[in-house]
Amino acid sequence: MSKEKNGYRFLIKWFVALGDILLINLLFILIYNWTETYNLEDFDSKRNVAVLLFHFSYFFAVYFVPIRIYKPIMSTNKIIQRSLSLIALYAIIYTSCLFFLKLKPDTFPVHFIIYYYLSLFIVFTIWRVIARETLKIYRRYGKNYKRVIIIGAGKNGLNLYAEMKKDMAYGYYIYGFFDDNLLLKNTLPNYLGMTHEVETFSLENNIDEIYCTLPNSQDEKIVRLLNFAEKNMIRFYLIPEFSRYVKKKLILENIEYFPIMTVRSEPLQSIHNRIIKRIFDIIFSSLFLVTLFPVFYIVLGSIIKLSSRGPILFKQKRTGIYGKEFYCYKFRSMLINEEAHDKQAEKNDPRTTKLGYFLRHFNLDEIPQFYNVLKGDMSVVGPRPHMLKHTELYSSIIDKYMVRHLIKPGITGWAQVNGYRGETKTLEQMEGRVCLDVWYLENWTFLLDVKIVLITIINMFKGEKNAY
Repeated sequence: MSKEKNGYRFLIKWFVALGDILLINLLFILIYNWTETYNLEDFDSKRNVAVLLFHFSYFFAVYFVPIRIYKPIMSTNKIIQRSLSLIALYAIIYTSCLFFLKLKPDTFPVHFIIYYYLSLFIVFTIWRVIARETLKIYRRYGKNYKRVIIIGAGKNGLNLYAEMKKDMAYGYYIYGFFDDNLLLKNTLPNYLGMTHEVETFSLENNIDEIYCTLPNSQDEKIVRLLNFAEKNMIRFYLIPEFSRYVKKKLILENIEYFPIMTVRSEPLQSIHNRIIKRIFDIIFSSLFLVTLFPVFYIVLGSIIKLSSRGPILFKQKRTGIYGKEFYCYKFRSMLINEEAHDKQAEKNDPRTTKLGYFLRHFNLDEIPQFYNVLKGDMSVVGPRPHMLKHTELYSSIIDKYMVRHLIKPGITGWAQVNGYRGETKTLEQMEGRVCLDVWYLENWTFLLDVKIVLITIINMFKGEKNAY
């Protein structure tokens, strides 16, 4: 295997790890000198142990959050998420080490630790993104690529080829196709031969990876090629037949030796992601409920009581996670009416009070739902909970409608910040909302939640034209 072809691939992870360690030490020196009145030369034995723990904690953290920027496809959002996860775990491990080794809290002052990890959050993210972009540029110059062949030139094979060729930064050099249909020889510009020629070609050209798109009916050929690849240390990938019509990411699971494909990625199925989201919900809702909510409740509650007959809060049964019903709380924005639990608010709705228009326009009517969040019925971010009647109606006419109930409903959500707020006059509008809710379910990250919260706050000050 030539160096040019290999592109020193094995060094990429070590290069990134070396950059991580340099950043750890450089930031330590800079922030320590900035926050302390004494020099690094004044270190005693305990501080030396604490410095060693910085490095130990990094290596331990990177074991659980390994370096992945060399992967063919890695989005910037994913790099940022992994960088933040690494630093968060790094901080937890280091703090735990200080506690269990019974090092005094003043070994390093609290303000130093805070400045240090906040800086790492920012610098690590920038460094990893730069490293990834540099690698992509390097690959576009024809370096650090994998030599690839595709077995089977049917629809699956051609679709796979198109995806791999989208960007040279993926790091694939595709020689072409092997297929037993000789007619393809005249139609495919990169037809390489029949399947019995794969072995010879692979050995002569140092092939790294074989992608097999043959149908299951050709299992003898597949097994032969698989055994050849493993014998010669070539990575072998099977492309399932159903990928022709299932156009989405699939997750492979196993029951013993039986592979099982699930049709949906759900990040919140992971226990640590659920813990992160729940901790955020508890902290965010608790802070709001003990600081701003009393002010809103006294001011808005007084105006609600003075302006119209009825309670300050309006509660209504909504559909929650797994279809479980719960009472959702809002500031009352309508006159008492018999249609409250069946009919959506409409534009120029005569039931809505003057104060109600104001509350809805600026999303202030949703504020009491922070109690639902703290209670555990809702999350700060998630699909909006619908009335029971709407759940019953739309679940029968919209495909994947009930999928949105696989996670907790939210005060705000991805659909809401993308224009799907308020009344849904048409079936297409509800389908668009459901589509975005399912996308959120499949692509959740903590950073996405933060982004949605920030957009929601901005929209509150701007006002929502679709909220009435």
